[in-house]
Amino acid sequence: MSDGQTPPPADTPQPEGTPGVTPPPPAGATPPPGAVPPPGAPGAYPQQGYAQPGYPTQPQMSPTDEKTWAILLHLSPILISFIGPLIGYLVLKDRGPFISHHAKQALNFNITVAIGYLASALLMFVIIGFVTYPIVAILAIVFAIIAAVKTNQGEYYRYPLAIQFIK
Repeated sequence: MSDGQTPPPADTPQPEGTPGVTPPPPAGATPPPGAVPPPGAPGAYPQQGYAQPGYPTQPQMSPTDEKTWAILLHLSPILISFIGPLIGYLVLKDRGPFISHHAKQALNFNITVAIGYLASALLMFVIIGFVTYPIVAILAIVFAIIAAVKTNQGEYYRYPLAIQFIK
């Protein structure tokens, strides 16, 4: 204030004509377009990104799409190791029961295969790893193909020898 007066404290009521102070809207008035009601107020929308109880976070897939993605999850490790099933599990686990089951199974099996590769690499220092490494690779490919075929038939397949890390 240029006249040397100190402004009144913020909690004291000010007259209606005071510049810079917006009076509260009258009761029952409609908010201006684009106004967002405060959280918890009637008509307030939930914050984006938070799941509401009882509502799925993502839409469910059709059975055909679930089957197709499940087959791809089982076959992806042939090209890109356990990264394919990991990404598939993180993205598709809530899209339906069939795809959720197969994403978990593919990820569990491929983590188990990665452990087998690591153990074989360590055993190469005592020669036996040169035998176990190709065995792990062949079993991984064979079981992935069997899983893809069973998935295409609509079965809930579970890999043999797989450690169940994710249940």
